Amino acid sequence: MWRGLWTLAAQAARGPRRLCTRRSSGAPAPGSGATIFALSSGQGRCGIAVIRTSGPSSGHALRILTAARDLPPARHASLRLLSDPRSGEPLDRALVLWFPGPRSFTGEDCVEFHVHGGPAVVSGVLQALGSVPGLRPAEAGEFTRRAFANGKLNLTEVEGLADLIHAETEAQRRQALRQLDGELGHLCCGWAETLTKRTSKYGHWRWPWVHIYKMPGAGRDSAQGRT
Repeated sequence: MWRGLWTLAAQAARGPRRLCTRRSSGAPAPGSGATIFALSSGQGRCGIAVIRTSGPSSGHALRILTAARDLPPARHASLRLLSDPRSGEPLDRALVLWFPGPRSFTGEDCVEFHVHGGPAVVSGVLQALGSVPGLRPAEAGEFTRRAFANGKLNLTEVEGLADLIHAETEAQRRQALRQLDGELGHLCCGWAETLTKRTSKYGHWRWPWVHIYKMPGAGRDSAQGRT
């Protein structure tokens, strides 16, 4: 958490900006232009597995795997037969959801394939997606990085999402959900506005930086050790 607060404080010390709004970072998303795919529901046998794509070729991939001329209605589950685009062999009968950007988790065109969770089914669908030109396997955390780069999540919400995924107790779950809902972000926003007003009053942007650095546990080395 301290790493996030350190970043917010540093930005406040540099100038009067709105720090806690969800906005694009101005930089292209990692791997911008590529469409990524990954298993999102975890490894192992299960009743249903969720495979996601994100990027400009998501709609094209959905058409290829379902042999459909038109995309399904946005944000509605549709039952489709998935086939291997190389051989035409049926892979599974699955629910598919189409999320055109920017109204999606990453802000890009996204597709979700809800397939049966057997290893052979999941492997077959992933291999079929990998055969579609313009698609590649996602790197660890890349969906969330794209959501952050496209202004769908701010820094504290990204950390809250990671904490929620790894939560093992009810207390951890509640805390992570509050952070994901923006509670910590609003608190940091208030701190940033206070720092901005004070530094503006004294006309010296580096004034709060020294004091924040001297806060117990707020040093750069300590910040890295607490996350």
